[in-house]
Amino acid sequence: MLTDPMPADAVQTALKRVFLAAEDLDGNRVAALTRELAVDWGVPALWEQVCRPLLAGLSGRTAAEVAVEHALAEGVRVGLDVHRREPGRSLPTGGVLLAGAEQEAHSLGLHALAAALREQGRGCLNLGPALPWPALTSAVYRARPHTVVLWSQTPVTGRAYRLVRFARDFSHLRVYGAGPGWIEPLAAPVGHLAGLPAAVAACLAAQRA
Repeated sequence: MLTDPMPADAVQTALKRVFLAAEDLDGNRVAALTRELAVDWGVPALWEQVCRPLLAGLSGRTAAEVAVEHALAEGVRVGLDVHRREPGRSLPTGGVLLAGAEQEAHSLGLHALAAALREQGRGCLNLGPALPWPALTSAVYRARPHTVVLWSQTPVTGRAYRLVRFARDFSHLRVYGAGPGWIEPLAAPVGHLAGLPAAVAACLAAQRA
């Protein structure tokens, strides 16, 4: 892993503090805690041990739980987006393009990956959620990346055959599927990134190549 895992006691404390802030619908406090924990433990450990478990634990079965989930997700997004940013200074994209799959409304994992790359002194081009396939193709022609990471949260948007076709159309690219939505096997030349540490490592390796 790019960072050491958080100790069990630190994880339990973090889970409780962040969840209580979200339960109070206090997105600003969630953001502050996210940034604080990222500074202390690094984004990969924070994401894998705190953010993902909290988000997965909210099923969204009730209106109250949906509101808590939104407060949590928005607070985490804001906290990640300000982490390691310097006003007036943009890191070069390093040839890495991030986007959400077509019709995929969730993109929090992309914000986590972008923040984790900034920790390593690297940048990326994050085009956000729900990027249509033609727009992704256009972005590749314009930005000329060497690595594309496409995020899918649900099987509805994780269309493995479409991502494989895209990768074969751009054989010079390293193409990865990230997120839990890719439940069908991703055939070559597409790779699957099972977690944030693997995603960061893949992007860093591509930038060094």
